[in-house]
Amino acid sequence: MIRFQFFPRSMGITPAMDAVIRCFKAIECDIDSATHELKSNQVLALAQPLLEEEGYRVETGKGRDDKIDVPVLFGVNNSVDKSFYADAISADGRTVIEVEAGRATESNQFLKDIFQACMMFGVDYLVLAVRNTYRSHDDYDKVYVFLETLYISGRLRLPLKGILLIGY
Repeated sequence: MIRFQFFPRSMGITPAMDAVIRCFKAIECDIDSATHELKSNQVLALAQPLLEEEGYRVETGKGRDDKIDVPVLFGVNNSVDKSFYADAISADGRTVIEVEAGRATESNQFLKDIFQACMMFGVDYLVLAVRNTYRSHDDYDKVYVFLETLYISGRLRLPLKGILLIGY
């Protein structure tokens, strides 16, 4: 079952975020972590055609030319000095999508995803898709509690306009 929450919770879902949610709901039966043990790249591959219909460019493999480079730092003559990879990026470059499977909370990959999205030039939104069920715990709930704490405490302000958490 697809679950989602947009942070900060004081804002509702934007039409662009709703389109991404619809993409994941369309493949819900194929990616449900309660019944499937897919790797993140397998989930991304299933979502790819739907995301592309919404104007997203999606990573197609692990080769250099298959990845999506998003600039972080610029150097002389506007050359890119540092970039991070994204699983998918919107046509306008404002939204990045990261799909995680087992590493989401086991190795705190979701924290790295948040950090990298914050550093990416021109990015306003992060969509973070994580498993509902992984081993004996609920990754969605773990990330939800973290994001809830982050936004409610107000002790750390992110440069992002929002984070959409999707549980699959």
